[in-house]
Amino acid sequence: MSRRKTAIVLFNLGGPDRPESVRPFLLNLFTDPAILRVPFFVRPILARIIAYARTKPATENYAHLGGKSPLLELTEEQARSLEAALPDLDAKCFVAMRYWHPFSDAAARAVKAWDPDEIVLLPLYPHYSTTTTGSSLSAWREAAAKVGLAKPTISVCCYHSDRGFINSTAAIVRKSYQEARAALDPAIPLRVLFSAHGLPEVIIQGGDPYQFQVERTVAGVARQLAIPGLDFTTCYQSRATPQKWIGPSTEAEIERAAKDKVALLVVPIAFVSEHSETLVELDIEYREIADHLGVPGYFRVPAQNSNVGFIAALADMVRHAQGQGPGLCSFVGGRVCPHAHADCPHARAGVEPASAEVVPLAA
Repeated sequence: MSRRKTAIVLFNLGGPDRPESVRPFLLNLFTDPAILRVPFFVRPILARIIAYARTKPATENYAHLGGKSPLLELTEEQARSLEAALPDLDAKCFVAMRYWHPFSDAAARAVKAWDPDEIVLLPLYPHYSTTTTGSSLSAWREAAAKVGLAKPTISVCCYHSDRGFINSTAAIVRKSYQEARAALDPAIPLRVLFSAHGLPEVIIQGGDPYQFQVERTVAGVARQLAIPGLDFTTCYQSRATPQKWIGPSTEAEIERAAKDKVALLVVPIAFVSEHSETLVELDIEYREIADHLGVPGYFRVPAQNSNVGFIAALADMVRHAQGQGPGLCSFVGGRVCPHAHADCPHARAGVEPASAEVVPLAA
């Protein structure tokens, strides 16, 4: 008997594939109502203004990367690795980028042509946010309806405290920690900065669970590291608008490290692929700030990319999602965010959390 065909759609942000793509990429980003939360009649005008202002610095950043983002190639590599990690399934991975090619409509057409029995939507955002997974899910629903793709679909919303994700992330951090510690004078303390992409504070205050989930990941990874007296903190980078953003900022934490005379190991905790925020912002811009301020050491943990442990965790999540059946599921099945996070997709669907106080955390 033939196995059920499973299409796995990997959601990611996307990035410009050449210098000429930078401005339209930025325009797509800031035209998204999930990103720029202003009245609809203002958004197109404001998006053009912001995209115009950010084109030159963004183009300069991508010049460090050969004029384009590496995200598509890395995501496609993750897709092939995930297929190889699922020999028990008749599975094929498709990539749906949110703000640059291949968009959801192209992915939906490719999925329809393959004609699967079921679809698993798997975000490469471990933490749910209305600005990332939520936006990608909306784009996918529109694209699937447009091409007439109607198959049983399972949507994975988050995996911030999934045991496999926590363990594989901790293994990568541990290796870098040991390397940094070996490179430093034993008298110099080492602090771990878990740096995630920031969000405007108003989005979190509106019930978006992103910050809560990021902090759950940090707590899980720190516990799994089991380093006695580990000095660590969570911070947020990539502020893009004049609004007040969640903090502390990564820049502020670098300044604090300089005052405390401690070395830094920076972990891109909310990114699972290398891209401009890691390869330029963390590796070049923040390193320059650290050097200028006299931080006694600056090290960076690589993103997961196609790390074997991370891919194995994704494969286990696909199998788990299949067991949940069509609909929305988290890494444990149901809702994991407390009542305060009203923008959790389960909350929007009226699903109660198992407990408002106790949320599963991988051991």
